[in-house]
Amino acid sequence: MLTSADYATLFLTFQVASSTTLLLLFFGTPLAWWLVRTQSKYKGIINAIVALPLVLPPTVLGFYLLIILGKHGIIGQLTTQLGLGTLPFTFAGLVISSCLYSLPFVLQPLQTAFSAIGSRPLEAAATLRASPLDTFFSVVMRLSTSGFLTATVLGFAHTVGEFGVVLMVGGNIPDKTRVVSVQIYNHVEALEYSQAHWLAGGLLLFSFCILWLLYSIVKTPTSTPLFK
Repeated sequence: MLTSADYATLFLTFQVASSTTLLLLFFGTPLAWWLVRTQSKYKGIINAIVALPLVLPPTVLGFYLLIILGKHGIIGQLTTQLGLGTLPFTFAGLVISSCLYSLPFVLQPLQTAFSAIGSRPLEAAATLRASPLDTFFSVVMRLSTSGFLTATVLGFAHTVGEFGVVLMVGGNIPDKTRVVSVQIYNHVEALEYSQAHWLAGGLLLFSFCILWLLYSIVKTPTSTPLFK
């Protein structure tokens, strides 16, 4: 059975995943829209940077985040001067690292949804004298519902399953930065396989159900993958 420490890690994990998903939707939506619409020569570079977590080992990303966010890093020096201290081994540090690691899982579904809209609905809205902001909220977001749903589910589920990045940046502090993936590792390391089974099996079931629900709700053409 699950212990109180296991429940604490589950609660913290879902806190991190919820905060990360909300932040990624807030900042990722305008970025995804810009990447779809822009003709900037820097578009390819930015797309490559965004997609790095898909191919980069999590420990590599976590290592450099630990340096950048640490007291000698660029961001760490800034947060220290602002009186905020350093971000590693804190909840805020976990959320920031999770945002960077899960960014492509939110951004790419949004880009796919925005690209599928085309220019005709936007031109129609322009003929009705709708402002760009009004067009985005009234037309683009309504036509991109499946993309937002996919981005939300994938971003949340991917954050829940993180290990390497959160261990490097957050560490293994009980009730503060110890998330469920790290707790499973602790159980395995202590040869507590029964406890590890409870947590790992729960995550396996959660991941399967959430993806099953997603594929059941979001109807996508067979030629267009749900995530690329």
